[in-house]
Amino acid sequence: MARSSIVLLEALRETAGRLRGGARYEWGHMGSCNCGHLAQTITRNSKGQIHGAAMWRYGDWREQLRDYCPQSGLPLDEIIDQMRDMGITREDLAHLETLSDPSVTARLPQHCRHLKHNLRDDVVLYLETWADLLEGQLKVHSLETKPREEVEV
Repeated sequence: MARSSIVLLEALRETAGRLRGGARYEWGHMGSCNCGHLAQTITRNSKGQIHGAAMWRYGDWREQLRDYCPQSGLPLDEIIDQMRDMGITREDLAHLETLSDPSVTARLPQHCRHLKHNLRDDVVLYLETWADLLEGQLKVHSLETKPREEVEV
């Protein structure tokens, strides 16, 4: 699971908000899909720049993540590096592309747990739920690191 931070929470929520607001969504486009939209937020690259970076190697996001090498110098690997620098793991990105992380989906209401990976509203729900999960972890971590006398009981 991603390393929680305020910056990552903001990126997840900004991405969800942009999608909710009508940003072009196209699951089959490397720059406009689930991972592509988060990459736009984190890198500030356009969907076209992200898609172009992906064309240097074969495959969708899952295949690109499997073949990722931080020393390759390939443009999409550099984008993935920026996402990893924010605390996101390759596994997080693979789950995002398919909306399948069990720790995220377990937080959804029972009737909403069968998300469709290529539906905008499901992507928004997943991103918001993931952000909420990480925010909860961040709060717990901050309580654990406060000196005992500062923690209110």
